[in-house]
Amino acid sequence: MSAREQRQPGPDHPITVTPSKDHIVVRVAGHVLADTRASLSLQEASYPVVHYLPRQDVDMSLLERTDHHTYCPYKGDCSYFSIPSAGERGTNAVWTYEHPYDAVAEIRGYLAFYGTRVDAIEVTPG
Repeated sequence: MSAREQRQPGPDHPITVTPSKDHIVVRVAGHVLADTRASLSLQEASYPVVHYLPRQDVDMSLLERTDHHTYCPYKGDCSYFSIPSAGERGTNAVWTYEHPYDAVAEIRGYLAFYGTRVDAIEVTPG
């Protein structure tokens, strides 16, 4: 765990993680980068829902780990991947919490995508 101050989700900043039945397909540069029916939906405060996809449903061969890192006091240290086939917009297009705080431990081993850095994130309700 990071030496930084960890904040617990609460009434002023609620975070929920729930399994999703949605079918999610991520496309970039003519490739299906991810295809899953096993995502997690993370709702944090008033932000839009973020879909986290299991790594086993992502073509990891199309991703390249970067040195970019960020920190969230509610989720922990965040690592990034780029999508080289997407060109410049694919830089740091994918993020993951490899050692998330206990409050969101479910997202360990999952990836999320910036919708503006891929061609499409198709969500079909399950």
